[in-house]
Amino acid sequence: MIDFLIIGGGIAGLSTGARLSQHGKVTVLEAEEALGYHASGRSAALFEESYGPPSVVALNRASASFMHTENGGYLTPRGLMLVGGKDQGEAFEQDVADLNMQVITTDDAQTRVPILNLETLGFAAISNGAFDIDTDRLLQDFARVIRSNGGEVLTKAKVTAIRKARHWIIEAGGTYEADTLINAAGAWVDEVAAMAGIAPIGIIPKRRSMARLPAPGGHDVKDWPMMLGVGEAWYAKPDAGKLLVSPSEADPVPPHDAYADDMVLAEGLARYEEMVTEPVTRVETNWAGLRSFAPDGTLVLGPEPADPSFIWVAGQGGYGFQTSPAASQLVADRVIGAAPDLDAETIAALSPERLRR
Repeated sequence: MIDFLIIGGGIAGLSTGARLSQHGKVTVLEAEEALGYHASGRSAALFEESYGPPSVVALNRASASFMHTENGGYLTPRGLMLVGGKDQGEAFEQDVADLNMQVITTDDAQTRVPILNLETLGFAAISNGAFDIDTDRLLQDFARVIRSNGGEVLTKAKVTAIRKARHWIIEAGGTYEADTLINAAGAWVDEVAAMAGIAPIGIIPKRRSMARLPAPGGHDVKDWPMMLGVGEAWYAKPDAGKLLVSPSEADPVPPHDAYADDMVLAEGLARYEEMVTEPVTRVETNWAGLRSFAPDGTLVLGPEPADPSFIWVAGQGGYGFQTSPAASQLVADRVIGAAPDLDAETIAALSPERLRR
């Protein structure tokens, strides 16, 4: 008998499994051949405490110590620069306030990122509190904790049927029996819920595309901050000597193995090009990921009111990695009946109960 069976081997499932593995036998079932194959493997991999709605910011802050110090830390300084056109002053000011950034001159911005175009750049701001996340090491370390505590992490284990008798019975190339079922299936969480006889919560998968470009103009980009267009109209982030550029779209799509939309990608690259002096002459590769959102845009963490043995870990919406230490601890606390460290308002804002009223 398994104490905690987790469907989904992305950051949500693995972090939750690591926390629960201290309290019982954990088995994680991942449908794909590799862990973190979908959204987790296609993340922007940035930690910024002020990014997200209030409940997400609370999780970010509660995750910061873990991210900075656990296992030597998972964060490397990156910085985040907000850039806006000359006609975007009002929207720029709102973003600066929302992200708690410091306004800098356009000359200072160009010193930090030499390809910025002073003919089109009207405003800039910086946050030094943004960090790259070593996402692969974080995933693997959570999986290692599960295994070291006697649990299993299985790939190529697609769930095909779920039923409830005295306990949960899950078919996934074999039969598994568990007292508690944790649904961390990303874009597929509502499909898993339906198999289990649980009403869906209305998760909406949204596509986000990405292009990898050669270093613009042959510059060394490793110390550049991540750049964010006003209104999150695009972003660009250094990665292994290249530059990742995204149109930052959030187009609703069915759950699937996502791929970039060529037209959306082209439009996003054009918005990026408006702010820089180096045109995009070649895209080395492109891809897309699905970020999954609850109807109110924040995470869904905790027991299903209709059956408390069914646990939601859903709606990460692009915040999954940066919130994972605190989000997984909250889920574990709620499952085992411990008192969470988070305040009651934040817990309520994240609880599945809010979507069942």
